[in-house]
Amino acid sequence: MTKTAKTTSESVDPKVPVPQTKRAMVVALLSRPHGASLAEIVTATGWLAHTARAALSGLKKQGHALASDKADGVRRYRITGGIAQ
Repeated sequence: MTKTAKTTSESVDPKVPVPQTKRAMVVALLSRPHGASLAEIVTATGWLAHTARAALSGLKKQGHALASDKADGVRRYRITGGIAQ
């Protein structure tokens, strides 16, 4: 007996937005004028702090220009420009 692939009757509605990826959420947070703190990234993504820091490192490796500032004991990260070529 051969197995056949099951088909679903659900069709994709083009009006329904595709869920955002966590990486896209991080980029959106960092693109804000004041950027985002590590705690904000952790809360938004559900990641642990070391995973959020690794994501920042990955964005740098992909060419994003990141800046960090520390005010009142809280470090904030932000994207200062587009992807470097």
